[in-house]
This record gives sequence, structure tokens and C-alpha cells, in this order.
Amino acid sequence: MNQNFDTYYSYLFEEDLLNEIKEKGVFKKFSADTNIIEIGDYIKSMPLLINGAIKILREDENGDELVLYYLEKGDTCAMTLSCCMGETKSKIRAVAENDVELILVPKNNMNSWLSKYTSWQSFILQSYHNRMDELLEAIDTIAFLKMDDRLFKYLKDKAMVTNNDVITTTHKKISDDLHTSRVVVSRILKKLENEKKIKLFRNSIQVLEL
Repeated sequence: MNQNFDTYYSYLFEEDLLNEIKEKGVFKKFSADTNIIEIGDYIKSMPLLINGAIKILREDENGDELVLYYLEKGDTCAMTLSCCMGETKSKIRAVAENDVELILVPKNNMNSWLSKYTSWQSFILQSYHNRMDELLEAIDTIAFLKMDDRLFKYLKDKAMVTNNDVITTTHKKISDDLHTSRVVVSRILKKLENEKKIKLFRNSIQVLEL
């Protein structure tokens, strides 16, 4: 764990802060498709992602989900930051996209490190900025892109965060993530395959254009 943690965070944090995170943080593992944070949970710690990718989803009043963005190695989630600081309930669901390793930083340490370490303050502010950009991109995607473009972008994003051009998934799972029908997804996937942008297999898709 320490080696992977150092690989992705040593360029961000000074040695004293790295040691404090290892000492105070709680190391956790989650298998693929496991819910890490549930809507309505009180969040008492902030995740620092070491391995894997996490999918952040929003849910409407009917229980339908929509993917907002992904977290990669070296990332944290701005939603958990705001919930931690404000002691409010989570408004998002975080799901392990593949097998995930992370360190949970307790809320008290999050706050004290803001004044103690400038690198931590910079990391928190940059994380807010990055997640805001991704939220705006998600809004633009929904508002301005046709479903064909949204679906292809979704596939490319998944391939990039998992570092694998072959995505193990189903048409139903894609339709849930994109908040559309399975029939529409199947039609567009076939169209993308005919355009040689993807290759379809049973329960997997290879992205040919990244």
C-alpha cells in the first residue's frame, strides 16, 4: 500500500504530510461494483484513491441514476469534501468501477492539515476545481450532445479511467448510467460498431478510437 500511495501522492505532498496520512488514514479495499458511499450517508472521512477507479452517480426521485464523473488514482471527491466540512448527508453514490484501494482521511485531520500544510490546502482547492470542471462537462454533455456522442464519450471515459480499451459491461448497465433505454443503447452500439469506433463482444466492448 505505501509504495502505491507514494507513487501517486509523493509529488503532491511533503514527506511530513505523507507520513501523517499513512499514520492517521485508514486503508480500505473494495471489490468492483461495491457501493463505497451511499446517498444519505453522513461522511466522516475523505477518500484518497490509490488503485482502481470510482464512479460518482446522482439519483433522481424515481431512483434512476446518472453518472456525473469518475475518480482515478491520485484523486479525491469534492462531494465528500463538502459533506465532511458541512456535516451534511451525501447527495451522491460512489461505486467501485473496478477493484479499488484507498485511504480514508478522518475529518479532524482534513481540517487541521489545511492550516498546517500548504500542499494539502492546494490539493483540496485543486480537487474542487477539477470536480467542478467535470460537473460542468457532464451538464454540457447532457444538454448539448446527441445520445450517440454521449454514449461514445461514456465508453472512452471508462476505457481511460480503467486503463483498458476493453470494457466489461452490459447494455442494461450502460442504459442505467446514461439514464436512457436499453433499446436505444443497443441501436447506438451497433451503429458505432459499423462506424468502426468500437467492437462488440458478449458482455464486453472494445473501444477502437481513444
